[in-house]
Amino acid sequence: MTGEGASLAWPSSPPPPAEAGWQWALNGVPELPRVRAQLRRGLAEESDGSPQAAELDEAVVLAFDEMASNALRHGGGGVHAQVRRTPRAWLVEVRDSAVQRPPQPAVGRDPSQGGLGLYLIAEMADAHGWHSTDGQKSVWALLPRR
Repeated sequence: MTGEGASLAWPSSPPPPAEAGWQWALNGVPELPRVRAQLRRGLAEESDGSPQAAELDEAVVLAFDEMASNALRHGGGGVHAQVRRTPRAWLVEVRDSAVQRPPQPAVGRDPSQGGLGLYLIAEMADAHGWHSTDGQKSVWALLPRR
């Protein structure tokens, strides 16, 4: 997967409505292991315990981690992340201060160099996008749940 045939930008659109869920204000990448553990526990409590549900939960954790780490590394601060429930999916949404910089998947980069997380999320998600809201950029993905 090199991203050669994929779109260079995520679609610009707001996320679907979702119920309240978990949220975090993030200041740095070192916080992510703790937050991933909290998210994993929360998802497990909401899950039916099946192997398929566990696999879907891990996809949510992976998408969250990729999106949050991107925002922390490239988003200009003010990072807020949340995972909320829709009728059939989990909505992962991460906001940062880089309103003028839409999510930009890596193009033509050797996969060993990283930068392919946005492609991975787009493949796993039922829908994904970004938009500007309240002076922040919001990047979101809708991942299936059981």
